[in-house]
Amino acid sequence: MSERVVPVVIVGAGPTGLTAATLLAQHGVECLVLERWEGVYAQPRAVHLDGEIHRIVAHLGIADEFAAISRPCLGLRLLDRNMRILTEFHRDPGPGVHGYPEANMFDQPQFEEILRANLERYPGASLRGDVEVTGLAHDKTGGIRVDFTDRSTGVHESVRTRYVLGCDGANSMVREQIQATMRDLKFEQRWLVVDVATTADLGEWEGVHQVCDPVRAATYMRIGKTRYRWEFRLNPGESAEDYREMARLHPLISPWTRNTPAEDLELVRLAEYTFRARIADRWRDRHVFLLGDAAHLTPPFIGQGMGAGMRDAMNLAWKLAGVLRGDLPESALDTYEIERKPHALALIRRAKFVGMAMTEGGELGNLIRRVALPLLHRVPGLSDKIMDNETPALRRSSLIERPRLRRSRAGRLIPNPVLDEGRRFAEVVAGRFAVVTSVSPTPEERTAIEQRGGTVLLARPDTDLHRWLRRGRARAVIVRPDGTVLRSGNDLSALCAALPRFHTDHSPTFLTQ
Repeated sequence: MSERVVPVVIVGAGPTGLTAATLLAQHGVECLVLERWEGVYAQPRAVHLDGEIHRIVAHLGIADEFAAISRPCLGLRLLDRNMRILTEFHRDPGPGVHGYPEANMFDQPQFEEILRANLERYPGASLRGDVEVTGLAHDKTGGIRVDFTDRSTGVHESVRTRYVLGCDGANSMVREQIQATMRDLKFEQRWLVVDVATTADLGEWEGVHQVCDPVRAATYMRIGKTRYRWEFRLNPGESAEDYREMARLHPLISPWTRNTPAEDLELVRLAEYTFRARIADRWRDRHVFLLGDAAHLTPPFIGQGMGAGMRDAMNLAWKLAGVLRGDLPESALDTYEIERKPHALALIRRAKFVGMAMTEGGELGNLIRRVALPLLHRVPGLSDKIMDNETPALRRSSLIERPRLRRSRAGRLIPNPVLDEGRRFAEVVAGRFAVVTSVSPTPEERTAIEQRGGTVLLARPDTDLHRWLRRGRARAVIVRPDGTVLRSGNDLSALCAALPRFHTDHSPTFLTQ
């Protein structure tokens, strides 16, 4: 019997793998997801994603479903060891530049259930659970054989594919198979992670509470209608086993639950985590790619762990689809690591800095925080900067044309405003290339764009996109299917000529804002 052949095999059905599978399926690429667990891993892990990742969630087609299980976070409160407020940064719970709240709290198992149900809408994507991937082997034709074992029957099977995406987490088998290693970025802290359910209202401010103390740093967040998360840094000699009983745990969480009896609190999960900062030395071996925690690990202090993996998937999926369809050259895949690795590294370093600033320094650190933090609000614009979720621009590549000697919109995400027809930019463009311009294209320019499978959006004066173009000193930009600006400038004809050919099932469109 011949082996099954599928264009893309994805190892791992967490948020990164499910996002990659859905995006590929939206581009008409058949894919198979292989997952070790039979169903959704029931324990909560990630609890936050920002507005940029919420935009990816909307691109997957599940914005309403996610909104139903998530709640906007109202900002950040920094406290000392005695629970005195040092400073507080408020966040608008309404839509931000990406069209969605800039900080969103949720329960990961619920989110994964939605991702799985959504994937079933696409007949070209299939998910096989309860299997253990045991090996990868490249053949002389450039294909890959993926070997796996059915964990319930013990039967060994294999599938042939052109590309493998390793989305299999921190202990990645795929990373081991391609002999990539993790570079240690010199950060390691042991933390106790606690999830509690209660119908009681704790009456706490619904932002993130961060206790800044090297002796017992702590974090508190409300993540759902009845769900709460605490994280406490463990001292040497302590372990999660010391807090399995609510009687031992309650003194830690009592500053937030003082009006709620212990018997009204249900301990959903208690686990010990070691927060690390690491990044893989390489993310690719020929047709095998690493995504998510298989490629990078970040401390959780800025809430970017899960989102980084979903960014990986958003960056790579459309490129794979373009190569498989013949629109893009194979070399386009080189841009994945070129663009994503520096971006992930920058966010890891930011998280490491924030974590150390809030938890290190001993008594001198506490003194500095007690004096300095209450003064932050006096610095003009600093609060907005701290609450700004904008991530770094992507590095220059063959798919990002950033000038060396002047500022440019290239490498950054375009905003996601509502257009004239009532839908947001990303929803209407729907995974195509787009030319966004403040000057009306000639019939020849519009034809050139449409022949390449692109969309034209005319930004009229006094609209969000027109102002965004003007601030970027550009009359037009090329926007990639992932929302990233490929090139910006003032010569619309030159941009039209630089637009890649990228065809989808969607008809060419002329839009306005």
